[in-house]
Amino acid sequence: MTASAAPEVVTFGETMAALRAQGALRLGGSLGLSVAGAESNVAIGLARLGHRVRWAGRVGADELGALVLRTLRAEGVDTEHAAVDDTGRPTGLLLTEPRLGTLTRVSYYRAGSAGSAVSPADVLPALASGTRVLHLTGITPALGPSAAEAVQAAAEAAHDAGMTVCLDVNYRSRLWSHDRARTALRALLAHTDLLIASEDELPLVLERADAGESEAVHSLLSAGVDEVVVKRGAHGATGFTAEGATDRAARRVDAVDLVGAGDAFVAGYLSGLLDGADLPARLHRAVTTAAFAVATRGDWEGLPTRDELGLFDQPDGTTIR
Repeated sequence: MTASAAPEVVTFGETMAALRAQGALRLGGSLGLSVAGAESNVAIGLARLGHRVRWAGRVGADELGALVLRTLRAEGVDTEHAAVDDTGRPTGLLLTEPRLGTLTRVSYYRAGSAGSAVSPADVLPALASGTRVLHLTGITPALGPSAAEAVQAAAEAAHDAGMTVCLDVNYRSRLWSHDRARTALRALLAHTDLLIASEDELPLVLERADAGESEAVHSLLSAGVDEVVVKRGAHGATGFTAEGATDRAARRVDAVDLVGAGDAFVAGYLSGLLDGADLPARLHRAVTTAAFAVATRGDWEGLPTRDELGLFDQPDGTTIR
């Protein structure tokens, strides 16, 4: 991104160092080191598709924090507004281990981390004039009071500035309860234009948690949300607007690693939105980028570039020379 070009998308949250095991952690063995975080996964996905994207947040003044920033910069993500915490808070850490087929167990070590201390002062300056989308997740407000305040302040500022505010519910049960999540997420709805949630996450943004999907979507659209996208995993996704609903089946792939598929879906959907694509085309790109994530290992490593989006349309056994 050039110094004079405003980002198309701004996102922020906690990006951690990721240690990935090849088998059960208790048995030992080697670990691969990378980075991971829902918001930065989306940022990398958008950058690979040719969009200007900025990630804001905090990392520790340590080697893992340096790895996070180096990785994001190498992927073309603007980190101008990323802060290095000088108070002794470390960069967060996660461990992943494969257990059964594509079932993966994730352990987090993020209490007291630099990322959990992100504040409005860290993120509001990142909302440059000309930015089109602010992308938020329900993970960040669960990290702590200052992080929750940052999410609320950014959503309000972006909405007031005419940006599209995208909220991916992305519920993490190890971070907070359903009741705490519902209170925080519902407070964001007045500033949300695009809501993305899996089927089991929809109740977290509703006044009545027992509402059916049709009633839930109607209430969200009536409350001022312009688009609601429901992710259905291997069954695809449905997009809802005031004009109606559109279904899109998932791409059929041999699943290797499901971690990061939801973030890849969001990156594809936002890419289509930025390109001015209609709802069916946005969903098509979203399930395509999600399929890349499912078919490869890692949270973001297998995400496609723009010229790779058509690879799933090639016949089996194709060799590109």
